[in-house]
Amino acid sequence: MQSSSSYFLHLFVAVALAGAATMHVSAPVAPPPLLGSLRLEGSLSFDEGDLSAAARDFGNRRRLLPAAVVRPASAADVAATVRNVFRQQGAARSGALTVAALGHGHSLNGQAQAAGGVVLRMESLAAGGGMSRAVVRPGAEAEAYVDASGGALWIDVLRESLKQGMAPRSWTDYLHLTVGGTLSNAGVSGQAFRHGPQISNVLQLEVVTGKGEVMNCSDKENADLFHAVLGGLGQFGIITRARIALEPAPKMVKWIRVLYSDFRSFMEDQEMLTSSMESFDYVEGFVIINRTGILNSWRSSFDPQDPVRASKFDSGGRVLFCLEMAKNFNREELESKNNNQVEQLLSKLRYIPSTLFQSEVSYLEFLDRVHVSELKLRSMGLWEIPHPWLNLFVPRSRIHDFAREVFGKILKDNSNGPILLYPLNRIKWDNRTSAVIPDEEIFYLVAFLSSAPSQGSLEQALKLNTEVLEFCNRAGIRMKQYLPHYSTQEEWRAHFGDQWGRFSRRKEIYDPLNILAPGQRIFHKAGVQYSSSTWQ
Repeated sequence: MQSSSSYFLHLFVAVALAGAATMHVSAPVAPPPLLGSLRLEGSLSFDEGDLSAAARDFGNRRRLLPAAVVRPASAADVAATVRNVFRQQGAARSGALTVAALGHGHSLNGQAQAAGGVVLRMESLAAGGGMSRAVVRPGAEAEAYVDASGGALWIDVLRESLKQGMAPRSWTDYLHLTVGGTLSNAGVSGQAFRHGPQISNVLQLEVVTGKGEVMNCSDKENADLFHAVLGGLGQFGIITRARIALEPAPKMVKWIRVLYSDFRSFMEDQEMLTSSMESFDYVEGFVIINRTGILNSWRSSFDPQDPVRASKFDSGGRVLFCLEMAKNFNREELESKNNNQVEQLLSKLRYIPSTLFQSEVSYLEFLDRVHVSELKLRSMGLWEIPHPWLNLFVPRSRIHDFAREVFGKILKDNSNGPILLYPLNRIKWDNRTSAVIPDEEIFYLVAFLSSAPSQGSLEQALKLNTEVLEFCNRAGIRMKQYLPHYSTQEEWRAHFGDQWGRFSRRKEIYDPLNILAPGQRIFHKAGVQYSSSTWQ
C-alpha cells in the first residue's frame, strides 16, 4: 500500500518550477591550528567535501562552512573536542572558534552549522553502537526504557524497541531525525496531546557541556542541566545519550481521515478528542485551501466509507479542514470491540459524512509514513530544495482570529506544501525545560511546510511567512515560534519573555564562552563575524 502522504507529495510536486533558488554561502576559512592536538577514537577532517556536506541542512538556504569536521566515536570524543576549544580560548573569553552538533541535518536556517568552527557529525556515535537493547522492567513503579545515542535516528530507536514489543510514547511526524536533535527542540506530533512532547518522555541524559564536561543528568541528578538541555536549542550541552521511556507497542493502527468545512466545528471536535480520556491515540489536523480532487488523492491509501457519496464530493475551492486520527490495536483483540470504540468516537464528530476514509496499517508503517514521500521526492529531485517553513504555537484564545485572517486571505492556497493545525495541552509540558510555549492551557501548532524549488517560489513563501508574522504582531496575537529563527538577541529576549533570565543564567553556567550551537544566533561570540545577508 502506498503512503497516505501521497496527497502531500502532490503538493510538493505541484510547486516544481524551472530555475533554482539562491543560497547564502559563507567564505571558506583556514583550518584552526589549535585542533592539531586533538586525539580521537573517531576522525578529524579538513577535507573540502566533508566541510561542504556539514554546511547543508533541510532548509537549504544557508551554507556556513566550518573549518573542521569531527566524526566522534564516543562521548569522550565529543568532550575532547569541546574541551580543547574551551581550554585554548581560556578565561579571557577570547577566540572565535565554535562547535555545532549536526544530526541528520533537518534544521531550517543553519542552526546546526558553525561558520569557521567545528561541526560534530553526531550520527557517527550511533554507528559505533549507539543503541542499547530496550530494557523492559515489570511492575507499576518502574518504567521500561531504551538507551539511545544522541546521534541515533528515531526510526532505529523504534525498530530496536519493537524487538521487545515496546515503543516510545511520543513522536515526530518524520522519524529520520536524531534523538539529540529533536530533544534539543521539543519533538511534537499527534500523540503529544496525551503524552506531551518528546522532551516530556526522557528519563535521563548524558550531556557534554560547553566546558567539555561529560555529565549524567535526570530529574533527580543535575536536574537544572537536565531541564536546560531539553528544548535548549543546543545552547547548554550536546546530548550524547538519552534514556527514553517506553510503553507496550501495538501491532496495528486504524487510520482515519475526514473533512470539515466549518472551522469552529473542526476546532471544537479536535479539542474534545484531545481532552478526553477515551479517545484516539493520535490526532492531527490539516488546512486545505482552494484545492480539488482531495478525496481522489486519498484513495491510494484509504477506503471511503461510502464510495458513491465520496465520488460526488466537490470541494468547490473552499477552505477545508482535515481531521486525521489513529486508533492503535492488536489483531488478537476482538475486532468488534475495536470497531465499536472507533464508531462511538466518530459518532461524536461533525465532519462532512461523505468524506470518511479509513485504512489499517502496521504500527511501524504508520509512524514512518512520511519517509515514503521522502523517497519519492528524492527520486524526482524535489527533496534537497529550500524549505522556508514557519512553525507557530498560537494560543487558543486567538486561533479563530488567526484562522479568519490567514486561511483564504493571506494564503489563497496551500500549493507550496501542507499546513498543519492541531491543539496541544500545556499541562503535558514541563515548565522547567527550556521550551517556550504560549501561556494558555490549550494552544495550537500551526505549521506552514512550504517547499521552494525556484527563486520565485522561495521569495513568495518568505513573503507570505512575513505577512503571517506581521499580522500576528498587529493583532496582538502572542504566538511563539517553534523551531525559532531570529537574527538579534533583542528578538530572542522577546521570544523567551520572562524565561530569558533563566535561559541566559544557564548559558553562563554551562557554556560561559558561548562555544556551542552558534547557528542559533542567540548569544554572540567575540571575534565571530556574521554577514547580514547570511542571516536574512
